[in-house]
Amino acid sequence: MITKKYIVSICLMLMVGLGIIIYYENLEPQQPEQLIIPPTTEEVEPEEEMLNPIYPNESNVAYSLQNDTLQVTWDDGLSWTKVPIVIDSLFTGEYNGNKEELIENSFVMTKDMVAFLYQSAGLQIIYTDNKGVDWKEVTVAENAIGMRYRKVDFLAEDFWYVLISGERTMSQEGAMIYYSVDQGTNWHTTNMPNTTRLIADGGFVNNKTGFIAYGTINPDAIDMYVTNDVGETWNQVVVQMPSKYDRVFVLPNAPYQVEDKLEMIVDQGPNGDYMGGYIQGKFQSSDQGHTWEFVEEVDPTYGEEN
Repeated sequence: MITKKYIVSICLMLMVGLGIIIYYENLEPQQPEQLIIPPTTEEVEPEEEMLNPIYPNESNVAYSLQNDTLQVTWDDGLSWTKVPIVIDSLFTGEYNGNKEELIENSFVMTKDMVAFLYQSAGLQIIYTDNKGVDWKEVTVAENAIGMRYRKVDFLAEDFWYVLISGERTMSQEGAMIYYSVDQGTNWHTTNMPNTTRLIADGGFVNNKTGFIAYGTINPDAIDMYVTNDVGETWNQVVVQMPSKYDRVFVLPNAPYQVEDKLEMIVDQGPNGDYMGGYIQGKFQSSDQGHTWEFVEEVDPTYGEEN
């Protein structure tokens, strides 16, 4: 006979069993321990920017100013050589250029010689004559005026020259010519024409004969001087200008040698409007630059003569 005590025991056992079942069903499943691995950061070197060569002439020698570094190539950009120079020193003075290209005439660039005129501790030139294997520096002048116009050229191993102007006041300025006959070891100064007008262009065609042209502000006639003794004496040139071109061709570029004659290209100046303002005049001299005759018109757009 089932007693009351037995029934109570059975009920207690059922209640305990049900409680155990409920307890384990409510337990959240234990997740395995996760290993947290920090993300790895590999340093990736930025790709070197491809340099775009700037060709100043028809040779395959070019330069680049990208990445605030002056570099030169002798093989159309296949390889580059850095020039050991502070790039800002190439643009010092009263005229700074656009700093995207070198200032016109402030450098020499041929397959045999590359040189740059700059101003740092004085007026200096850095150059190489062995395609960048080594660079040499020469001091042209310990003290020099802040440059507006500047030009450097090597006509031969025995005649290097630098022409600069600066210290401008209104339409007047100072100017200097320096030349060397021993590859830059020693530099000499010489006389200038008796005028303080602003230099438009200038240069030498050999180790004796040179020219300086003046008049950058509203010129109305050619104003150019010639020397045949490295600047000891200067004479104003005579230009036989056809009446058709009077006050048209007024701004000469530096003359150049063509066989036994000299030639020069003359621009119209900032206010020229003849044939759209871009037609130039070609002139020729047979007496070492003292007198000039008109030859023909030149269209620089097509590189053709009219």
